[in-house]
Amino acid sequence: MATKKVTVTIPEDLLDEIRAEAAERGLSAYVAEALRFKRDRDRLQELVDWLEEEHGPVTEDERTAALEELDDLDAEHDRRRAARKSRAGEAA
Repeated sequence: MATKKVTVTIPEDLLDEIRAEAAERGLSAYVAEALRFKRDRDRLQELVDWLEEEHGPVTEDERTAALEELDDLDAEHDRRRAARKSRAGEAA
């Protein structure tokens, strides 16, 4: 993958925190991942805006149902992670 060096200005306290978090993978990888995440969220927001233009705003019932589904997905992820850890512990 091609890369390009750029210069950015970041508040010093934020940079110190990021460097501490990014120690193993490096500052550039951390920043690239953060920028990808932000870009993806911006694209999702564009989709939400378009869908709301086409179909109207999300109702409170729809929002509640969606959040419940996300909670269910989070619980399933937690169960799967716990099962993997358990299997890994048994194999050791």
